[in-house]
Amino acid sequence: MLNEPVSKIMKTNLYTATAEDSLEKIHSLFREHRIHHVPVVDGVKLVGLITTHDLLKSNLCKENYGDAKVGDYMTKKVATVETDAKIGTAAEIFLENRFHGLPVVNEDRELLGFLTTFDVLNYVFRKEYPNNPW
Repeated sequence: MLNEPVSKIMKTNLYTATAEDSLEKIHSLFREHRIHHVPVVDGVKLVGLITTHDLLKSNLCKENYGDAKVGDYMTKKVATVETDAKIGTAAEIFLENRFHGLPVVNEDRELLGFLTTFDVLNYVFRKEYPNNPW
């Protein structure tokens, strides 16, 4: 079950940002779409990741988010996986690093998808309990 590729369960319809976007835009994305991670791209290439944790670490008041740029607060050194990585490998990265989200990229760091701990948990649950309506 965990030997299948992450491409099987990754999300591909993503919300992204650029380094020039404001934290106000990111805060709105988090709130409106109930997400906790937004990949930061330059064109199609992944250049960083901004998370709810990054917003908390910024120590900025929400009123100041409009003046703050994503590039100043994003995580630039981002762990990633490629589409053929196994789900178990992603789970191991989550557990070892206490991450909750991983961008899925190709060898050129072009963003192809995103995988969260919830995606893995949902996949394992549905495999174990296929008739559960939840």
